[in-house]
Amino acid sequence: MSIFSRGKKDRFIELLIKQAEFAVEGLQTLLKYVSQPDQSLAMRVHEIEKEADEVRRILIDELNRTFVTPLDREDIFALSLTVDDILDYANTTVEEMNLLEIKPNKYMERMISLLTDAAREIHMGVMRLEDHPNVANDHAVRAKALENRVETVYREAIADLFHLPRDVDHIVEMLKLREIYRHLSNAADRGDAAANVIGDIVVKKM
Repeated sequence: MSIFSRGKKDRFIELLIKQAEFAVEGLQTLLKYVSQPDQSLAMRVHEIEKEADEVRRILIDELNRTFVTPLDREDIFALSLTVDDILDYANTTVEEMNLLEIKPNKYMERMISLLTDAAREIHMGVMRLEDHPNVANDHAVRAKALENRVETVYREAIADLFHLPRDVDHIVEMLKLREIYRHLSNAADRGDAAANVIGDIVVKKM
């Protein structure tokens, strides 16, 4: 059931917007971290992920206790999940970089910069869902385009990674870097999924 108010935003929309805000903040912090690695930034990414988890817990609890929702229940759940996954991958990227003692490089910076832009588009899309669904869909389309650009950089990074390995140590480094690249590629996939959910919601409203 769909009920859209022209006044104050629905509680579920507010919670989805808050989750999307955290995703943007988390990726902005991750981008700062790869530009200038600092443990305080790494900890901040972790804190943001935990704060976003709490918002999702509240959303799921309210979803379980509410009969009438502003969007289809499945769409609320799916959008919340995919946005949460984006931030989860941002957090695990930092964890893996610390665990594997990996230093940032130009490919990581490019991928994370694009992911940050995509997160902003998703955030704007969620904000426009109630009153301007066509605008929300425009933001979703832009987010999907940015996901494609992330995948292009990912393929470039992998190609460069496997270009003439020099020795055993270099091979080990390659394997470590590939794990980080995969985390970022997975984050892009979840951003694409979030954009798809926004698109599905818009189609149902037409």
